[in-house]
Amino acid sequence: MKPDIYVHFHPDEKPFVDRASEWIERAAFAHELKRTDFLDPRQADILISLANRQPEVQVRLFGGYEGAERKRALIAPDYRRLEDEPEGISLIAVKGSTQGHLELDHGDYLGAMLGLGIKRDRVGDLHVHDEFAHCLVAGEIADYINIHLRQVHRANVLTDILPLSSLQTTVSAFEELSLSVASLRLDGIASDVYRISRSKIVDPIRAGRCRVNWKVEEDPSAPLKEGDVVSMQGLGRFKMLSVEGTTKKGRVRVKVGKLI
Repeated sequence: MKPDIYVHFHPDEKPFVDRASEWIERAAFAHELKRTDFLDPRQADILISLANRQPEVQVRLFGGYEGAERKRALIAPDYRRLEDEPEGISLIAVKGSTQGHLELDHGDYLGAMLGLGIKRDRVGDLHVHDEFAHCLVAGEIADYINIHLRQVHRANVLTDILPLSSLQTTVSAFEELSLSVASLRLDGIASDVYRISRSKIVDPIRAGRCRVNWKVEEDPSAPLKEGDVVSMQGLGRFKMLSVEGTTKKGRVRVKVGKLI
């Protein structure tokens, strides 16, 4: 990998760029098939951009369902048929072992699996319903989770491995906020969304704890646009739903969806 490739990526992304470059080179020159763990959208974009530089290599992404956020990738020589390759994704249903409303959230289910010693990149999207969750995981660890996951937060649970066709998806719930902001700067909008003073929101951004569209953003003055997804470590995620014009006083009206 040429050193100048790194100028296109954030320094924090260098380890992944190195790994992805190795996968692509092994597919091109050693004719190997590589199935990755789950990638977030930014990692998937990096992988695709690197693969596009190597015409002898093809990449196919699987998330278990249409519209998945986290996906596994198959990287292979261009002559290999990938349509018949298994996705390597299993669906695990997790539900309470007793009747009653569990009131468990995404973080509870994810934390319970990570508590079994499972790495984050082995887990795909989680769909949390009132009484159960459907969890997409790497097929290699499905049996392990099915045997060992017996508690989520303080609730005792039962698990079952289901066919992917049984997946019941959920749509992320957003609290819609209408804001009037001085500009579309990241720090100004994040300050209003998280209800934190602008001076205090700047530090975590500069410290690399903010991502815009899954890419680290350390510039508090970076402009946001419609469709951008912003996540701040420890504070949650929001999406720029629309930019609705300017008020008579020159402020910008925006609608933001804050993940509940």
